[in-house]
This record gives sequence, structure tokens and C-alpha cells, in this order.
Amino acid sequence: MIAPVVDVSWLTTHHEDVVLADCRWYLDGRSGRRAYEEGHIPGAIFVDLETWLSGEGGTEVGRHPLPSPSHFAQGMSELGIGDGATVVAYDDAGGVIAARLVWMLRALGENAALLNGGLQSYKGALQKGSQSLDPANFSTRLWPANRLADIDEASDLRNVVIDARNRERYRGEADPVDPRPGHIPGAMNVPCRENLNTDGTFLPLEILRKRFEEAGVKEGEDIISYCGSGVTACHNLLTIELVGLGQGRLFPGSWSQYSHAMDREVSTGSEPK
Repeated sequence: MIAPVVDVSWLTTHHEDVVLADCRWYLDGRSGRRAYEEGHIPGAIFVDLETWLSGEGGTEVGRHPLPSPSHFAQGMSELGIGDGATVVAYDDAGGVIAARLVWMLRALGENAALLNGGLQSYKGALQKGSQSLDPANFSTRLWPANRLADIDEASDLRNVVIDARNRERYRGEADPVDPRPGHIPGAMNVPCRENLNTDGTFLPLEILRKRFEEAGVKEGEDIISYCGSGVTACHNLLTIELVGLGQGRLFPGSWSQYSHAMDREVSTGSEPK
């Protein structure tokens, strides 16, 4: 399996052998598809978070639960991503959205990677309009249980749990989309956007590894990652894998599920508890 992150020079060399996926999506409601159509890396297809990378949201499952295995397989097949394809995904936010597709594919044993630096790393002329591929066959497979965690496991103080959201949301200062601000008691804050340089490329591996080790992440440890709705948490999981600290597990419901569970305690402030 390829590394979870590749750079633009690798993409240039292997461009003919990969499916390039534009995964732009915006929490503020802007259209990722429109942004794609206004200019994307040549040859890239658009993969919509809401259509193919999420199931139907709700208070008991969160805003972006994983889609059913059959729905995901349908989407990949229609988009032209077949079994055995190598996918390189990007967005314009350092990969924090594209990480969802990459994590999902890798969890199923497929070759997928983030483009380091995302759209901004590509220096050539962008392509306008839409790109499509011929349909392919992507097999339906269950999501591996050993790559997922539920709300009880994410609440268990014996587990190492990391929160990928920005620090102000972790502290409970503001939450624009969920009913209760704060974080899961015991969770450490490792904001995924702080994995990146200002240009959207990843920080040096030794710095990244230290960040996660200081949060209690150790090689071979069972790690659970969450965020607002199970999307940007995937960026932390890919980073953990990138620096050699294992794979970790995703809590798909994340804060959008937990904050609706009124029987569960919420912590605020900078400390985990």
C-alpha cells in the first residue's frame, strides 16, 4: 500500500496510473462542486462528501455517519474508482476534508493517499468544468470493525481519545453547529489543521510525531479519533499512520452525535477532564 500522503512530484510521475479526486467541501455552505468546476487539477473527478462519503445524518448517528457499504461501493463504481485503483485526493484546506475519502479507501485495503499541499501545491493551469471516468467495479465490503469506535468506547477514560477540532471549539468557547459546546471528558485536543504549515503542506514528520506523542499517542496503542462529524478526524488518523504510530480508530458520530446525547457529561476548557 502506498504512503498515506504523496507530494506533487510523485503525482506528476504517476499521473497516468491514479484516479485524482477533488473533495472540496465547506462547513459554511459554499459549494464544493462549484469551486471544482471553476478550476481543478486537470483530470480530477469531483467526489461529494454529502453524496457518497456520508450516510443520512441524525442526532443519534451524527451529521456525517459512514455510508452503507453498498452505497459507498455504488458511488465509487459510478465515479470510476474500481477495485485496485490508486486514488490521490485533495482539497484546498490541507487535506482535512479529502482525508475522509482516503481513510475510507485505506480502511478497505485500497491504495489511496492525500496530495501534500492540496490544490495549492499544483502550479500548472487549472481545468474548468467537470471531468468524468467510465464506470468501474468497486466491491461492496463491510467497514472493518477494528477501524471504528462507538460512543461508549469514545467515552471510556481508559482509551486514548483525540479531538481534531480547532482549539476554541474543544474549549467550548463556540460551536456553530452542535447543541452543546465542549469536548468528550478525557479527550486530548490535537487540532488537525495544526498538522500543517501555512501553505497547507504537512509539518516535518518528527514534529508531527512529537505532537501526537505528547497527546498520549504511542505506537501500538489503541487510539480513537473524533472531530465535529467524523470528517477531519480522518486527517489525524492518516497523520498518525504517516509518522509510524499505527492506524487508530474513527468515531464516526463524533461531537455531532455525542453533544446530542444529553445523558453524557461534557467538559470545557483546555484540560481533557
